[in-house]
Amino acid sequence: MLRRLLVLIVPLLVALVAALGVPLAVAVVQRESQETYLDRLGDASRFASLAENALASDRLTALREELVRYDGLYGIPAALVGTDGTVLEASRRPFPLTDPNVQVGLRAAFGGYRGETDQSVWPWERVDLVVVEPVGRDSEVVAAVVTISPTDGLRSAILRQWGVLALIGLVPLLGVVAVAWPMSRWVLRPVRRLDEATAAVAAGRLDARANEVGGPPELRRLAGSFNAMVDVVGRALRRQRAFVSDASHQLRNPLASLRLAVDDLEHHVVDDAGREAQRIAVDEAEEMGRVLDTLLAATRLDSASAAEPVDVDTLLATHVPGWRALAGAVDLEVAVPPGLRVLEPPGGLGSVLDELVGNAIRLSGGTRVRVWGRVAEGRVELHVTDDGTGLSDEERADARSRFWRAPRHQNIAGTGLGLAICAELIESAGGELDLRPVEPHGLDVVIRLSA
Repeated sequence: MLRRLLVLIVPLLVALVAALGVPLAVAVVQRESQETYLDRLGDASRFASLAENALASDRLTALREELVRYDGLYGIPAALVGTDGTVLEASRRPFPLTDPNVQVGLRAAFGGYRGETDQSVWPWERVDLVVVEPVGRDSEVVAAVVTISPTDGLRSAILRQWGVLALIGLVPLLGVVAVAWPMSRWVLRPVRRLDEATAAVAAGRLDARANEVGGPPELRRLAGSFNAMVDVVGRALRRQRAFVSDASHQLRNPLASLRLAVDDLEHHVVDDAGREAQRIAVDEAEEMGRVLDTLLAATRLDSASAAEPVDVDTLLATHVPGWRALAGAVDLEVAVPPGLRVLEPPGGLGSVLDELVGNAIRLSGGTRVRVWGRVAEGRVELHVTDDGTGLSDEERADARSRFWRAPRHQNIAGTGLGLAICAELIESAGGELDLRPVEPHGLDVVIRLSA
């Protein structure tokens, strides 16, 4: 936000300086050009006065010497041109009468008036300043004095003054920017602290609070509202955790007692129908225990810690033996490249892989399960692939919902919460869990985590 604010302020300051500096730069060009033109016009007028007397007495030697001396002193060629376009006297030969500006000035002078007086010279224009002064009055013009002044010095002077103007404009601009930087940081400090508090709360630190003292009134009110919201969320989570603790204690004891009572019934049942009913009751009690465990695990997700890095090699070395024991006749292959290190989701990546591999072995109906991995686009992908019956498009869309089970798995032990919990765990670590079909049949469960 600080950079955006400076990007907004600095162009406005540059536009303001430009709005003031450009007219001043134009004024400098006009003033310097006008002063130089008036100086050259004075010289040309003096030569015109001398030429008028010289032509009247038919003595041009003194005029020629004056023109040569002027050219040698200032480096400005000057000439006396007759009305027929011939050069009567000049400070140097040949004199450049073919210059378009000279031709325009001569036509105006022979018409009895001066040519264009506004001859602004810009620093990037390599042109000469041409001044043509008629000799005589009105219709009695008998010749014209032409001076062609190089403008190197004039353009250099304009550039120097432009440089001074640029420095004068740059100093306050830099000063304003230097003041705007700490001022912007000071103004945005409450926003930055509020952002830090939000990130801390998102990371699970519910004791983090935003500063309600400094900053503008609007931000103080926002910080107060944020703190009140965090208090409400914290109280709700504490009540939820208290409920989880109480439910874990209050439900497990009656459930254990119920299980023992049902088991004791086995010795009092003598007929086949009674024994079948007792077996069903035992299975239901076990199922109730599994549902209770998974519900408690799902409830604890919100209070889990932040993700931490884990070595995949170490994790696999711990869990693969258990997978092989569970696999039995199913062929289990593990092909994960060594050296992978990922951000482990709360609750452990191992428990997620246990659930996925267990589902593939128990529920897929396949004969082969493959656990493999790779690095793709800066993230680590772990795949659990089987060659079983797989899931349809509609079933894959619903599989991550809580308590969802495929119709063909209704008679297999399970709660329908395992995959949903795994997806939430992976997402809490900033990852993704995706279900893909395998050709010609099977299912590929993909876990993407940050490296």
